[in-house]
Amino acid sequence: MKNSAARRALRWGAALMLSWCAAAGHAQPQPLRIGLVGPFSGGSGDFGNSARFGAELAVKEINAVGGFLGRPLELVIRDDQAVPDVGRQAAEDLVLKEKVAFTIGYCNTGVAMKALDVFQDNKHLLMVPCSQGTAVTTKYPPAQSYIFRVAPPDLLNAKFLIAEIVDRRKLQRVAIFADETGYGEGGLQDLSAELAKRGLKPVYVARFPLGVTSLHAQMRAARDAGADAIVAYTVGPEQAVAVRSRLEVGYTAPFFAPWTLSFRSVLENAGQAAVEGTMMVQTIIQDNHNERRASFLARYFKHSNETRIGSLMAAAQTYDAVHLMLWALFQTKGDTSGDALKRALETLERPYQGVVTTYARPFSDKDHDAIAANMLWLGVWRKGQIEYYYQDDARRTGVVRRKDAQ
Repeated sequence: MKNSAARRALRWGAALMLSWCAAAGHAQPQPLRIGLVGPFSGGSGDFGNSARFGAELAVKEINAVGGFLGRPLELVIRDDQAVPDVGRQAAEDLVLKEKVAFTIGYCNTGVAMKALDVFQDNKHLLMVPCSQGTAVTTKYPPAQSYIFRVAPPDLLNAKFLIAEIVDRRKLQRVAIFADETGYGEGGLQDLSAELAKRGLKPVYVARFPLGVTSLHAQMRAARDAGADAIVAYTVGPEQAVAVRSRLEVGYTAPFFAPWTLSFRSVLENAGQAAVEGTMMVQTIIQDNHNERRASFLARYFKHSNETRIGSLMAAAQTYDAVHLMLWALFQTKGDTSGDALKRALETLERPYQGVVTTYARPFSDKDHDAIAANMLWLGVWRKGQIEYYYQDDARRTGVVRRKDAQ
């Protein structure tokens, strides 16, 4: 086994050497152009720009060691503004006009869903680093799909949250707060399905539009319905409204959410007192005892010039997405066709030691989601920082949670 591993390492080293040699032998190689789409302005800009900085950092570091076979990587960036029609236009521009090699993008589920058919119909590889709507990777059967993802689907988030609330904490009266977007609707359906498996229904459901400024009445209604746990499925600005409304009406039921609760904007807009003790699903939590993550964060902050990261998950998952695509490119020997990249990702030969996890065969022709249930953590806001909720998890931070073998 050791000799086999050594031979594989030598082959990979030889490929990298060819890359460096190629770089030295060509004065002006053509760049490998990569599409990047996300919400870099507006209400989703905090985590959108974290994704952008993560992609930029990955590209900068790859180019510093020769790029791909001597070709520098170049990001072709489009701001979807978290608007579905703008996101679709960005997809058409990158795929049909710019003709980028592949695209990394989408942080908002409703925006992604509006654009998916552009990639699928043109057999163009899309790697989704942030958007978690279950439908993003289930709209098309994986065997035919060109859509891959390195973020947890909401189906897993729902399983994780309901297991935590009902199975672990024995709380059965759950209120669900969901916005009226595709993201909120998908979350409501996934959570309700998990409750139904346990013979339960939500005791209260609140639906609200983006831009809502108060959820006082809905919080009081949930309390009057006897809810002993709250799950909120919405984006950052509305998460801030939800936790602030909960505090202002004096409602003390534990508050749970997917990753959107962890955004910097939630803390900034709601205040530390409102977020204190609220919990969310995470694939990665800042921990200086984990060398790989600490190193990434140091390099990230140097690149971004931020003092507080908008979303560590968005940054790390997008950084990993770029490297996974580089791994696939080496496997295809530079073939950037959608079919070649799809086959390479589904049969990835070499593990990639990423920031979030070590990706060993993360995809297959039956599964285009890299994140599995065993890779999720429960995070909590404590004194203005995201921490592990359970100390046992914090003590095991050095243990890499890999996706179960397929």
